[in-house]
Amino acid sequence: MQKIFEDYKDILDKAFEVMEKAYAPYSKYHVGACIKTTDGKYHVGANIENASYGLTNCAERSALFHVYSLGYREDDIESMAVVTRGNTLGSPCGACRQVMVELLKNDTPVVIANTSSQAIITNIAELLPFSFTSEDLK
Repeated sequence: MQKIFEDYKDILDKAFEVMEKAYAPYSKYHVGACIKTTDGKYHVGANIENASYGLTNCAERSALFHVYSLGYREDDIESMAVVTRGNTLGSPCGACRQVMVELLKNDTPVVIANTSSQAIITNIAELLPFSFTSEDLK
């Protein structure tokens, strides 16, 4: 596990930093995300809550939408980190997983970590098997 924190220190540090900027007055559950693109740039996102919970935007989607709005695409994304506080790993929600299926390559490393020094490396193919994709619309 310590190796994960060493190998992905750059994106984990940035994800933990932006986690502190989350707007989570209702759940108090702060999440940070960081995407490293192949040009060596970092793009972050934090969860932003709304009193109407359905309008909340998760950190993962905030970071991915930012990256795509800058013109990057799945081939430009090297890795992604998602971090939370606490004693359990905060895995992306279903909505985030569906967006990740569309915007990440199946094998893009996704590092999930928390403030209790727990971490795993996965990818969207593992997080959302049997996913619904554009291929299903053909």
